[in-house]
Amino acid sequence: MKKSRGRTGRKRRRKHFQSFMDGVNCSHKLEYIKLKKWLKDRGFEDSNLRPAEFRDTGRGLMTTKTLQAGDLIISLPEKCLLTTGTVLSSYLGEYIMKWKPPVSPLIALCAFLIAEKHAGEKSLWKPYLDVLPKTYTCPVCLEHDVVSFLPEPLRKKSQEQRTIVHELYMSSKAFFSSLQPVFAENTGTIFNYSALEWAWCTINTRTIYMKHSQRECFSLEPDVYALAPYLDLLNHSPNVQVKAAFNEQTRSYEIRTNSQCRKYEEVFICYGPHDNQRLLLEYGFVAMDNPHSSVYVSSDTLLKYFPPLEKQRNAKLSILKDHDFLQNLTFGWDGPSWRLLTALKLLSLGADEFTCWRRTLLGDVISARNEQQTLNITAKICHFLIEETQHVLLQISQLKRNKENLKKHLALVESLRLEDLRILQKSAEIVCNLNIATT
Repeated sequence: MKKSRGRTGRKRRRKHFQSFMDGVNCSHKLEYIKLKKWLKDRGFEDSNLRPAEFRDTGRGLMTTKTLQAGDLIISLPEKCLLTTGTVLSSYLGEYIMKWKPPVSPLIALCAFLIAEKHAGEKSLWKPYLDVLPKTYTCPVCLEHDVVSFLPEPLRKKSQEQRTIVHELYMSSKAFFSSLQPVFAENTGTIFNYSALEWAWCTINTRTIYMKHSQRECFSLEPDVYALAPYLDLLNHSPNVQVKAAFNEQTRSYEIRTNSQCRKYEEVFICYGPHDNQRLLLEYGFVAMDNPHSSVYVSSDTLLKYFPPLEKQRNAKLSILKDHDFLQNLTFGWDGPSWRLLTALKLLSLGADEFTCWRRTLLGDVISARNEQQTLNITAKICHFLIEETQHVLLQISQLKRNKENLKKHLALVESLRLEDLRILQKSAEIVCNLNIATT
């Protein structure tokens, strides 16, 4: 009897541990009950997916049955999708159709999200709006202190993203004012900058790609967005493959898995073969152990190890620029990229080797001296970036202690930088082995 009780206890502990590993089912929460009812009213057949909280990814969807390659993960009817068609058939439609010059499909969707959020209880989309994030972690939402810790070129792209959203807001103010007859409150208060930033992030991070035919009431920018309630709870993994498309026969957006997924595990989809800098820029998160991740080497860092007064320096730089070899120079999990090594080989050409620059770009070996110098400088750049990354990580941990309100954003940048450090350390090891092999 005692033995049996012990086994039951072990089983219970194992079950508890398993639920923690796999995720805590959240389908009992009122917001998800209301969302599922709302979707059912629009023709969504309940699938084997349940909303859950996961330790590594936060909110996501778990499967209640084992999925095999080729299985349908989800089929979301057209009626559940929020597109520009939804916006045009709403109370905002007439204002969009008569506004000149035409607004972009993006602004139409932003306006609708802001207006529906403002409507509160009266909104037909309330069950969906209630499960949308209240805040985002895209670079446009990050404080300047946090952005300064981002690596180049992500820091520059973050500033570009901020400019894009700000210009979008400024250029849309007149259109937002034209919507005044719809609202009792002043449109300036409703359609403020933070409301637009939230709507822009919602669309940028959560829409699925769905091409719509060009409409005259919109500007010529592509109309390719669709917000997909419930489906947008699926998180990204770089290690899975899926087939996703709108099925014209069933009039539903369908996703099929190309990988197996065990019962009670989180179901993932893949947003594309993106590195962590791209994931943070576009979606506001990073994926650990991302096989696509790389660390970028700026042209300033590249040139640090070459004499500034070398006669052929400017000619070499012109060649690299003309052949697009000053960008996308990276270290990855498999070491320095071919592009980085090629750029360094060209910069390492001796005065007597310079006429061979075309052969260098084709990947030919010019001389043992050139190969050795290239590896030496590659190792120096790698160690410089390791030290720089460690310094930034130290600054982040200090700021985390002092700025409680920035903790979440700083932790995100920290995880990006930690992944960079691991890549650089792996690359340093690979370069060291290459150096041993050539000497």
